Amino acid sequence: MAFDGAWKTDRNENYDKFLEKMGVSMIKRKLAAHDNLKLIIKQEGNKFTVRESSTFRDIEIVFELGVTFNYSLADGTELSGTWSLEGNKLVGKFKRVDNGNELNAVREVIGGEMVQTYMYEGVEAKRIFKKQ
Repeated sequence: MAFDGAWKTDRNENYDKFLEKMGVSMIKRKLAAHDNLKLIIKQEGNKFTVRESSTFRDIEIVFELGVTFNYSLADGTELSGTWSLEGNKLVGKFKRVDNGNELNAVREVIGGEMVQTYMYEGVEAKRIFKKQ
């Protein structure tokens, strides 16, 4: 699968505005912009293992396509939702546990980069990763 491998954040687009809309404090937003996030993604059939490593935490997430799971963002925001495969895109549909608002994410590989697009309350942001 195109997502398999190690990926490192290269750049962000509108990420600060997205985090602000999510309710993340200015200090945490500034830190998040320089978190040096690395993802190691491994797919086995419908099962994905994603290891997230950053300045702030090191965790492993295991999920199956279409199966609801819980996830905590680095700032502590709790989410519940699913990932699905739609063509060549991984599409995540999540709800915040605290307020029920939707957070959607799309991961796709474009020209050798993995583009992760987030949408929350009308604000879209992108994190672009380079393969390591």
